[in-house]
Amino acid sequence: MNSVRIGIIGMGNMGKFHAADLLAGKVPRATLAAVGSTSPGKLSEYAQKGVQVFGTAEAMIASRTIDALLIATPHPQHPPQGIAAFEAGLHVTVEKPIASHKADAERLIAVARAHPKQVFAAMFQLRVEPRYMKIRQLIQSGELGKLVRVVWIMTDWFRSEAYYQSGGWRATWKGEGGGVLLNQCLHQLDALQWMVGMPARVQAHIGLGRHHDIEVEDDVTCHLEFPGGATGAFISSTGETPGSNRLEIAGTKGRLILENDKLIFTRNAVPTDEWCRTSKIGFKKPDTTVEEIPIPPAVDSHAQLMTNFVGAVLDGAPLIAPGADGLHSVELANAMLFSGLLGRAVDLPMDSAAYETQLNALIAASNKVKTVVEVSAEDFAASFRR
Repeated sequence: MNSVRIGIIGMGNMGKFHAADLLAGKVPRATLAAVGSTSPGKLSEYAQKGVQVFGTAEAMIASRTIDALLIATPHPQHPPQGIAAFEAGLHVTVEKPIASHKADAERLIAVARAHPKQVFAAMFQLRVEPRYMKIRQLIQSGELGKLVRVVWIMTDWFRSEAYYQSGGWRATWKGEGGGVLLNQCLHQLDALQWMVGMPARVQAHIGLGRHHDIEVEDDVTCHLEFPGGATGAFISSTGETPGSNRLEIAGTKGRLILENDKLIFTRNAVPTDEWCRTSKIGFKKPDTTVEEIPIPPAVDSHAQLMTNFVGAVLDGAPLIAPGADGLHSVELANAMLFSGLLGRAVDLPMDSAAYETQLNALIAASNKVKTVVEVSAEDFAASFRR
């Protein structure tokens, strides 16, 4: 095989975006062989271009017209569709999140591991964005020193009521499994743990439908505790405007601030912990130098990950975002929500069975009736750069 035939199931905003990349030739050695959707109106334009179309994932998987499946359907469908694809001998890449809750993510990962010859990837494109790559490199190289604190204020995810009315599955326990944490913030939660590691405990305050007529969370403030003693905060909302996107990471050797597409590194001349032990002056701080680290813009980050996926299939290249890594961001989103629902701290690793029971209870108790309206998606791509 010298080319990968890719099928996309789910032709909403993300499915169409990936299809456009493939049709434009942005993913070398890959072709868009098939698309699938339960909405026939979303398929006709692809049929006219010679792409096979299917009404269900099952039909596409059984057709033998594809080598790999890209899953871009509503969250709860990701695990069963991924499992079916693996069992049919296909390679799989999944849009975020890999599942709506940790227990389902564990089931999908278990099946993927039972098929080691097939590639399992996740779509976490922030891992190829230069700003986050640089921050991770500075942390892992030791230039920032020992982690002290991390704060991410991510409140520029504003969504109107119309957004939530654009799909019957959106912002429901059954159709999505959560709100701002599981939908909007998954990429930041993945980037957070990719850069600084997983916290050991979280305690969150959440607002269920605080800003919108929805049943899931649209406002979150969470305290983080890390294994090495560092602390942090993660704050997000879809009901605040203009909102902020500010990442601040403090270490013993300095502080990184990423905001407004600028990365500022304030370096300590002497590490904080050393200065605390050795300084003879009670109020004086170590000298510092401030530098702005140049960050090139991200270019076709989704296509980069798809190209990496194809390279893994054809050449055995290491994955930038292995599918099993998707467990971490799902667990963080679930644990924050679980903490808010319980009104207490939640330790990680989280009890996936307990959370699944809680989520199923929320689904069973839901009596929300949604009105679905057609909404313009002309500014959809602008939401990627966060």
